[in-house]
Amino acid sequence: MSLETAWFCIVAVFWLGYLFLEGFDFGVGMLLPILGRDDTERRVMINTIGPVWDGNEVWLIVAAGTMFAAFPGWYASLFSAAYLPLVLVLLALIGRGVAFEYRGKVDSERWRRTWDRVIMAGSWIAPLGVGLILTTTFVGLPLDAHGNRIGSAFEAIRWDTLLGALAVAGFSLVHGAAFLTLKTAGELRERARLLAHRVLPVALLPLLALLVLVQAREGTLWTFVSLAVAVVAAGVAWRKLAVDRDGVAFAALGVTIGAAAVTLFGALYPDVLPSTVDLANSLTVTSTAASPYTLKVITWVGGFGAPAVLVYQGWTYWVFRKRISVRHIPPVHTP
Repeated sequence: MSLETAWFCIVAVFWLGYLFLEGFDFGVGMLLPILGRDDTERRVMINTIGPVWDGNEVWLIVAAGTMFAAFPGWYASLFSAAYLPLVLVLLALIGRGVAFEYRGKVDSERWRRTWDRVIMAGSWIAPLGVGLILTTTFVGLPLDAHGNRIGSAFEAIRWDTLLGALAVAGFSLVHGAAFLTLKTAGELRERARLLAHRVLPVALLPLLALLVLVQAREGTLWTFVSLAVAVVAAGVAWRKLAVDRDGVAFAALGVTIGAAAVTLFGALYPDVLPSTVDLANSLTVTSTAASPYTLKVITWVGGFGAPAVLVYQGWTYWVFRKRISVRHIPPVHTP
């Protein structure tokens, strides 16, 4: 396997890690005013992701940074074409992070509800924007012979990219409810389980539709197999939620998004950004890759740095692995 192909696979893995990890804490934020009946329950929900949400966001930096280092041509063409949704994603992430820190600084119901709305809005806008941007790289852009976008700044906003936006947001919603089922106890857990079971068939429909669309356009036999795995895993998650097997359901959702990533990136390869004007103008792994020397350097850096990050983040999840409930939440204390 060439270094270009290896780094394409690594980029796909980093995006998968981001969608899986950030997906459930987006979902928790989406559900904050829906499942949290009072401030104590909402604090329980926030505490389930409190130790990990900022670490999960690092995967976005790693995925985008890897694209910049290994495939600068891909990075430049994709993010410049999707500049507007990218700005919205960044603003949503900033607002969401500030809200997590500020909501408990003043002992006021109105203050907390205001920041709860900011968390919810950021948790919806960010996955919608990420889904739109990622889907753009799968379905393509109007590119000329030099790899430059043809048309307006809104060329990345089409019906198929909007389908991808709904796909990521829908998965995040279900994934967040399943995570709350896994991490909480009592009435809140039961409401989260029932909601996840009820909305899963509808919420995951855009993701499955996107997979079918990409498979029909560019798919191969082995990507059809991964698509089938995604469908079966989604069915397993739905069934296990019905019989209260939260751990298996959460793992099955992980298999669903993993198989979806294999289908999408597998159908895309060897392109990284297809041209909807002329396939000859499509950007490929080879044409957008950095120099061989650069790829060797980042391979050595990644070989030392990535395991350390994975071990640290895995340790964080292990330390905060237990369930929490309203009885673990102390009285409100503000300066």
